[in-house]
Amino acid sequence: MSKKEITKHLKFPLQFDEQRLVDDLSKVMEGKWIPHFNTGGYTGNWNAVSLYAKDGDDRNIFAHHAENTAISETPLMKECAYFREVLDGFKFPILSVRLLRLEVGAEIKPHRDHELGYEDGQFRLHIPIVTNPEIEFILDGERLTMLPGECWYTNVNLVHSVANRGTIDRVHLVIDGERNAWTDELFFSLAPESSFEADTEEELDDETIIRMLEELKRNPQMAGHPLIEQLERQLKRWS
Repeated sequence: MSKKEITKHLKFPLQFDEQRLVDDLSKVMEGKWIPHFNTGGYTGNWNAVSLYAKDGDDRNIFAHHAENTAISETPLMKECAYFREVLDGFKFPILSVRLLRLEVGAEIKPHRDHELGYEDGQFRLHIPIVTNPEIEFILDGERLTMLPGECWYTNVNLVHSVANRGTIDRVHLVIDGERNAWTDELFFSLAPESSFEADTEEELDDETIIRMLEELKRNPQMAGHPLIEQLERQLKRWS
């Protein structure tokens, strides 16, 4: 039996204004960028600032939050009129919005994220703001080239990695959202609905779960986070 085809990525028919994105980025560049918490998963500098986060806390760069968590604008977001205009065009519940900066020479090691494919009911979008031709974004063995102002969905349940081999930092506006009827219409206009069905064979293996738990528990800010309990339950179920 052939393996079910899934949609790995989509480039949406959207093009945002590169200069206006850069102008808003300049308003937050001097703010406090926080190193990504998964310190064992990358080399070099990979930093973030939050624009939408739990209780509007710009120091909270975590994409996973407990259910019914209040997500709101951070003080930084209030300065960025064009970012808000971009987000207002997306008619789905926002789970988090961050700026992620991968500095020159930095590499994000191959990894999977947890339940962030469209088939899981939530998804991740990338809007490049600053990039360069020497960025190596590899998703399930395929190199993707994302240009400033474009909007991409990537199924990060699949193994992916990023390396900045260029001479300027790479900054993306990264939006995590919740699937709804509006997004169904958008996604299914570009790929078959059947290609977004959950594949039960694509579960995380024990080694991956253990590594994720080690990284999460290493960070004191993640103490008591529901993702830890969820992963521990999954590991126990299989043992």
